[in-house]
Amino acid sequence: MPSAPPALQARAPSFSAPEFRTALGMFATGVTIVTARTPEGALVGLTANSFNSVSLAPPLVLWSLSHASSSMAAFLQGTHYAIHVLAAEQKDLAMQFASRGADRWAGVEFSEGTSGAPLIRGAAATFECFSRSRHVEGDHTIFVGEVEACHHRADARPLLFHGGRFFTELPL
Repeated sequence: MPSAPPALQARAPSFSAPEFRTALGMFATGVTIVTARTPEGALVGLTANSFNSVSLAPPLVLWSLSHASSSMAAFLQGTHYAIHVLAAEQKDLAMQFASRGADRWAGVEFSEGTSGAPLIRGAAATFECFSRSRHVEGDHTIFVGEVEACHHRADARPLLFHGGRFFTELPL
């Protein structure tokens, strides 16, 4: 019977946290807003660029949230949320939902999703998700959502994020 391989561990990083963040910023991403309701019905929402597809069958997507986030409890307790891929003209909305201490929902037009998550009007795409699983890794929790409904605007241009800045067109 072969023996099990020895447990492996990563070497200690040879870079600083700011160097890591800057290197990660070289990966251009779309920008999303993730929304939900607390068990009491209060609106919750935040800007995130940690969104990715996982599977077509079943339809799965993922996003991650810092453990330090004030919204963490709502997403841990809830069963459903919506992920909105923002359109190029929604840069101000991305900044509003990224701000601390402000009313993120001030002036935001939305409707009720099929499972109660608020759906922001004008998004390039929207994914209504059942919170299928969560995985704690480092200082974030990864949320895997099973998509129950999705919609998109065929004419929408995406809002992009690269190098710490928003772009409404692809940088050359």
